Amino acid sequence: MAITRLSLTDFRNHSRLEIAARAGFVLLTGPNGAGKTNVLEAISMLSPGRGLRRAPLSAMAREGGPGNFSVFAALDQVDLGVGTEPGSPDRKKVRINGAGASASSLSEWLALVWLTPAMDRLFVEGASGRRRFLDRLTYALVPEHAAATARYERAMRERNRLLNADRPADPSWFDALEAQMAEHGAAIMQARRALVSQLSARLTREPEGPFARPLLSLDKSSDADPEALAAAMRASRPADRAAGRSLVGPHRTDLTVIHAGKGVAAERSSTGEQKAMLLAIVLAHADAVAEARGMRPILLLDEVAAHLDPARREALYDRLAARGGQTWMTGTEPAPFAAIRETATHIELA
Repeated sequence: MAITRLSLTDFRNHSRLEIAARAGFVLLTGPNGAGKTNVLEAISMLSPGRGLRRAPLSAMAREGGPGNFSVFAALDQVDLGVGTEPGSPDRKKVRINGAGASASSLSEWLALVWLTPAMDRLFVEGASGRRRFLDRLTYALVPEHAAATARYERAMRERNRLLNADRPADPSWFDALEAQMAEHGAAIMQARRALVSQLSARLTREPEGPFARPLLSLDKSSDADPEALAAAMRASRPADRAAGRSLVGPHRTDLTVIHAGKGVAAERSSTGEQKAMLLAIVLAHADAVAEARGMRPILLLDEVAAHLDPARREALYDRLAARGGQTWMTGTEPAPFAAIRETATHIELA
């Protein structure tokens, strides 16, 4: 799986940008403000969700432009396009091989995983970021996970609206919404647990170095059985009304990560160890996707190389080169990429 042509129109600071690429490393270098991360963000929009910055769609349209944007990517066997229209700046339009499609269907064609400097605090901040990271990994292994997540969240928004209504809603309305949430919520938990199980099996076989080996587990905040989950939601209605939101379900799950070599929780590990554990998870995940789907996810690594010591940087390049696939990387200077520049696609942005 590789992007061979990428076209951006009125996206962030790029009025028009065309990139021809190939499998292997794609290096984006240039000064701060040149739009390197913007290119990665544009690629990230070719997947379900809000992209690597989680910004509003309207914020992605070029300032001073027509008020909309488009991103097009030609891959080995499919053409993908996303964008907005001037009259609907916050509605994501998707086209697959020229035909309109849902955003959730993008995961059937393209698997993407990214690491950005903002994720350096993934283990020390709230559980919501870890859930998004977990779901992003799950989309790549179980494409239908994106649709299940969207349907669950849509039903939960309706349930939360009922919880906050001035008058108590008909219990049958709760029953109907909770049945939907239980069906899709159980599927979400089953997919997440399958992912964690696969990653754990792979990480167990990894050596302690050069990347810190993490141990992964999910907490028990949500059941993977539809009937049990529906019963838990029903029992939680009084507490949910008091809180004004749903307190039970996969939207409350957290991913626990422990440094295997030290037996220390990830949030108590050093910044370098946390980044190394994130890399270990992403690399193990890429191998799992390749085995399960016969294609490797495209990796988007924003300023990752510059923050690794030379030994880990060389180990990262060696592993990525040996496994194949496509990896997009950014950096202000070409020097950290000296070992791979000769074989990489290199784009200098001004």
